Amino acid sequence: MNLSAARIFVRDLEEAQAFYERTLGLPLQAGQASAGYCVFGVGSCQLVVEPVLKDAPEDEQVLVGRFTGLSFAVSDIHTKHQELIAKGVAFTGGPELQSWGGTLATFSDPAGNEIQLVQHASAA
Repeated sequence: MNLSAARIFVRDLEEAQAFYERTLGLPLQAGQASAGYCVFGVGSCQLVVEPVLKDAPEDEQVLVGRFTGLSFAVSDIHTKHQELIAKGVAFTGGPELQSWGGTLATFSDPAGNEIQLVQHASAA
């Protein structure tokens, strides 16, 4: 099996589309804010960004503004960290060496979803 897609939920899809497409530089492959979903290319996987409406049930509301468990692999985490800071990305944790040998940095999208950059030990 191969991972095909990961989903992130937001409140403002237009804001999210601008963030993922313009700020992070991910290519929009399908949909758009006006269609009610955005699909971005992220290597061999797709990142699907979908809105949760303000009047949605609580079990849907909790999907917005949380740690996603998603990581974007980069070859130079310190440079990418600085590039994204310069673009206004809010980091909740700067690059930190992990016990397993890689380095992680955590940032938030405009909806408060936390995503990580990862530099694997082999790329260090």
